[in-house]
Amino acid sequence: MLNFTFDNQFTAQLPGDSETGSRQRQLSHSLFARVQPKAAPQPELIHFSKEVATLLGLNEEQCRSEEFVQVFSGTKVLPGMDPHATCYGGHQFGNWAGQLGDGRAINLGEINTAQGHLMLQLKGAGPTPFSRSADGLAVLRSSLREYLCSEAMFHLGIPTTRALSLIGTGEGVMRDILYDGHPASEPGAVVCRVSASFVRFGHFQMLAARQETELLRQFTDFVIEREFPHLAVTKALGKDQYLAFFNDVCERTAQLMVHWMRVGFVHGVMNTDNLSILGETIDYGPYGWLDNFDPEWTPNTTDAGNRRYRYSQQPAIAQWNLMQLANALLPLIEDPKPLEVALTDFAKIYQQSWQSMMAAKLGLTHFNDNLNNRLLNLLSSSEIDMTLFFRALADVRQDDTDLMQPLTEAYYNSADTQGKTAATMHQWVEDYLHEAKQQDRSDEERRRLMNATNPKYLLRNYLAQLAIDDAEQGDYKKVDTLLEILRHPYDKQPEFQSYAEKRPEWARNRAGCSMLSCSS
Repeated sequence: MLNFTFDNQFTAQLPGDSETGSRQRQLSHSLFARVQPKAAPQPELIHFSKEVATLLGLNEEQCRSEEFVQVFSGTKVLPGMDPHATCYGGHQFGNWAGQLGDGRAINLGEINTAQGHLMLQLKGAGPTPFSRSADGLAVLRSSLREYLCSEAMFHLGIPTTRALSLIGTGEGVMRDILYDGHPASEPGAVVCRVSASFVRFGHFQMLAARQETELLRQFTDFVIEREFPHLAVTKALGKDQYLAFFNDVCERTAQLMVHWMRVGFVHGVMNTDNLSILGETIDYGPYGWLDNFDPEWTPNTTDAGNRRYRYSQQPAIAQWNLMQLANALLPLIEDPKPLEVALTDFAKIYQQSWQSMMAAKLGLTHFNDNLNNRLLNLLSSSEIDMTLFFRALADVRQDDTDLMQPLTEAYYNSADTQGKTAATMHQWVEDYLHEAKQQDRSDEERRRLMNATNPKYLLRNYLAQLAIDDAEQGDYKKVDTLLEILRHPYDKQPEFQSYAEKRPEWARNRAGCSMLSCSS
């Protein structure tokens, strides 16, 4: 028996649409619409996260129960749940898209836990008023990617929504994976996502665009009191609190970008409706991880032309998105100048935090601009695996006779380990070790800091695809293995060494391993 106590503050304190159901429509003076999830014809438990289950007060027996499968497939609604989809807008690829909303996400309700309130949300449980003529469903391929990456990011120490469960629906879902006119039926699945809040920049944008200033004020007050209680120091909130809220969101977002850059994560679709006010990674769609260090790489096929959301551009896009949030909050703050200052401060916070992070990636006490710039140029000029390089660099020692030997496995092209290219890298390593000595960092101190900063194991694109290939055949063993490995991404785990190897050649241009669509 699942014994949740629901405390649905979002739907209790904020206005919703008077009409219920999934009929497509434009909302006004409303933040959500009540809608029932679609019952799955043959729901099957594929996997659940024991850690997230514990967070919610669930034991293993409960998670393996038929009731659990029924509830988190969307087939059964528990007493106290208040299923709804929220309304928001957003800029997509830099263009205002108007009303968007939870097209295939349905919030079941909020529960109170020992760690605070948490919202349970199903992704892929059927249409909502915001599905824009789509079916609101999700396929196993994309659902498994979200399930795995949510938990992987958490254990990397990166703010993220969590994932409780992955449940197959027992029905086929038509999808055109590359948008090339070749749709095919794929197995359907539902992920249960968990977060304190799924509020996005786009919620504020939608209210501002509709010129619903009083509702914007009510909503902002709610968000501050609910998610930023340290700012609600007075009973009546005003301009100071709204500005403090924006500054807080700016700082959280800056730190999130630093984390993404640290591990080589590329979100792939950084629209304003895909950024969380909590500074969490949200909406795992066409994401990817850098294999070889390529600052211009994007995993999103839709973005292949302009590469707006490429790896190197993510901090700038975050600032641009924050500018749109600032515009949405301007009716409450009225004066644009403090908002402009906050955006300038974002850039400063990001730069300072990024420099500290890069110093830690190199095991240094402080940032060396020249050394760092030379390294980034070297990494991008040759095909060098980012993750393997930094882990291998930690093993280079001051008294090594062959400084390049530990690094060779990070190269995709063996020719780059010889000749002028290799000589340039060798000189850099010598200069790097000299700098470490000047900063009074021993080999052991340097290695300890580097291995705590640079993960050995990531959810590499090809590893996720191999798990998907097996899962689509009903074999979930790789899911178990990956989750176990990704719970300890900074540990050596020698028994899983094969999962730390660089991208195999067969995965270079394979769909799902190199480029993905928004349906992925």
